[in-house]
Amino acid sequence: MASAAEQLAANFSFQNLGKATELRQRIFFTLGALIVARLGTYIPMPGIDPAEVARQLTQQSGGLLDVFNVLAGGAVSRMAIFSLGIMPYISASIIIQLMTTVFPRLEELKKEGEAGRKIINQYTRYGTVALAAIQAYGIAIGLEHWGHVVISPGFFFRISAVITLTGGTILLMWIGEQITSRGVGNGISLIIFAGIVARFPQYIGQAFESARTGAIGPVTLILGAAFVVVLVTGIVFMERAQRRLLVQYPKRQVSGGRMSGGESSHLPLKLNVSGVIPPIFASSILLMPTTIAGFNAQNIPDWLQTVVTYLSHGQPLYLVLYALMILFFSFFYTSIVFNPEETAENLKKYGGFIPGIRPGKKTAEHIDYVLTRITVIGALYLAVVCLIPEIVTSYYNVPFYLGGTSILIVVSVTMDTVAQIQSHLIAQQYEGLIKKAKLRGARR
Repeated sequence: MASAAEQLAANFSFQNLGKATELRQRIFFTLGALIVARLGTYIPMPGIDPAEVARQLTQQSGGLLDVFNVLAGGAVSRMAIFSLGIMPYISASIIIQLMTTVFPRLEELKKEGEAGRKIINQYTRYGTVALAAIQAYGIAIGLEHWGHVVISPGFFFRISAVITLTGGTILLMWIGEQITSRGVGNGISLIIFAGIVARFPQYIGQAFESARTGAIGPVTLILGAAFVVVLVTGIVFMERAQRRLLVQYPKRQVSGGRMSGGESSHLPLKLNVSGVIPPIFASSILLMPTTIAGFNAQNIPDWLQTVVTYLSHGQPLYLVLYALMILFFSFFYTSIVFNPEETAENLKKYGGFIPGIRPGKKTAEHIDYVLTRITVIGALYLAVVCLIPEIVTSYYNVPFYLGGTSILIVVSVTMDTVAQIQSHLIAQQYEGLIKKAKLRGARR
């Protein structure tokens, strides 16, 4: 029998959406904030020649800058004020998560609930400013040695670049937090999502232009579209996949001698706990030599040229290392974001237990056992999704404009946002049912 929530979810309609005034306001606020975030990717930073930037980036194709350009929504290709994107914030968040496992003070804050979370978020913001300033200064130095991109190199340009790029990242961070609190979905993820989706018309146009000029055949175009549909379907299936551990709660006596409790629930363990972090980290590290060589192509040593050759897109060594690094970062990041011992302790605190497993240490070992095995499947799934576009593009000469990481981000964020919209609609419908019940009670 379907639950009440499932029955309500089955009756969604545009009429119900129209009645949800608060949800409409949240959606409009989210769209407005994303438009502001997109506008910032078209405002160039001061002191540079945009035409020279475009020319240099064409020569840098295939490097780390391409990855950053995708995550920044094309801002890097225009060297806009949002060129750093939201990556400093993501990096600061990961660093703070790592530090919570090392410093007891941060671990205590994590356990203090909402108050501790606010302090940790503040530390994350400070870390974001520091990382953005360091990266901005490095970009300013690189631009000065990158052809004739900078109009007037010097101290003033560096300071203006640091202020502009750091300010752009802080503004994006603020917009993301506002979307999370006052809009729909995760603001940081939606900013990256909007940047990727904004380039869809360009990709589609390039695909049809290739078919028109005969670069690819109509059959190849149709097969490519079908392949994307199959890939997206597979990602949706895997992202929704869970391993549910049965948790039992004992009965307890309440006032009046009545028995309460004795309920059972599930502890859901996602197949892909680490999300899109492993592919982003793996590609960033692998493409670093190519990017360094591109900034100084005339004077690079022979050994670096050899490394760049073997670590180019589609090369066997690149594919093998890419897959291995995705596997490594999947396990590494999962161990950071999910603590079996803490989960087992929380279950024990509230009287829950897994049938057949002793509470405490044995429960933690069982959760870790299950988590390790499903992480193997999740890591392999990530590797396959990210390698397939690389192989299709390199070995079958099929233009695949979206990488596996981009598809993962788009699908994951879409699923999360739709789930939040459904939650708001369900809450609105429940409020309507409660009001009707109160009116009927008043009439009686």
